[in-house]
Amino acid sequence: HIIGQDDAKMVLSVAISNHYKRINNPPKDLEIQKGNVLIVGPTGSGKTLLAKTAAKYLKVPFVVADATSLTEAGYVGDDVESMISMLLNAAGGDKQLAERGIVFVDEIDKIARKGESTSITRDVSGEGVQQALLKLVEGTICRVPGQGGRKHPGGDMIEVNTKDILFIAGGAFVGLKDVIANRVNGTSIGFQANIKENKIEGDLSTVSPDDLTKYGMIPEFIGRFTTTVSIKELNKDQLIQILTDVKNNYVSQYKYLLKLDDIDLNFNKDALE
Repeated sequence: HIIGQDDAKMVLSVAISNHYKRINNPPKDLEIQKGNVLIVGPTGSGKTLLAKTAAKYLKVPFVVADATSLTEAGYVGDDVESMISMLLNAAGGDKQLAERGIVFVDEIDKIARKGESTSITRDVSGEGVQQALLKLVEGTICRVPGQGGRKHPGGDMIEVNTKDILFIAGGAFVGLKDVIANRVNGTSIGFQANIKENKIEGDLSTVSPDDLTKYGMIPEFIGRFTTTVSIKELNKDQLIQILTDVKNNYVSQYKYLLKLDDIDLNFNKDALE
């Protein structure tokens, strides 16, 4: 159950259904580009859960990969192809099934480069990973070791085509609101500067590709994610609903635990608030 986030649910479900329409009914003389999805929103607001729930409903293999552990090929850490071998394992080694799966790349904002300027030293876990992801996300033949195997020269490699794998990237993008606010309010300096009293706060739903570039994502990377979904922070009523209404909620968990010791636990509205 995902409480709230109606706009995000709508955009994400349309993006996913368009993706599978494109796979299941390929047009004869037309090539429809893949629309990967970027989800932007604060921690704990349901980014991973949204993707996970959709994959469970569709019964397609789904993996959550963590962008923080990725590095360029040849450095210590996982290279980007490890996500595809995770997906192949999730599909039980079935290549056809893996080729229509969903990969959720979490913490995507952690591979942003520091600022807009190109770094002079090699940025192997930042910009380097973004560049390594470009072809993979767009669609390429990726050679991965067979089920549960490791990469080694004599081993059997399975070729997986990533053109029909949907990539959903999610990140909290801490500080992105300030970038948006700077664009909306403008900056003023000097003696004739007019200081605005009522500054508008940055709103994640108005995020533009330029804002993401300023944040440190490379333009080619943003270009591969055609749909951007922003997720709002939960308000008090929604948090109370999560505590009390949804399946496996916290209140009923604790009621059950204390019931085992013959204690009746009850909360009134003020306590929940």
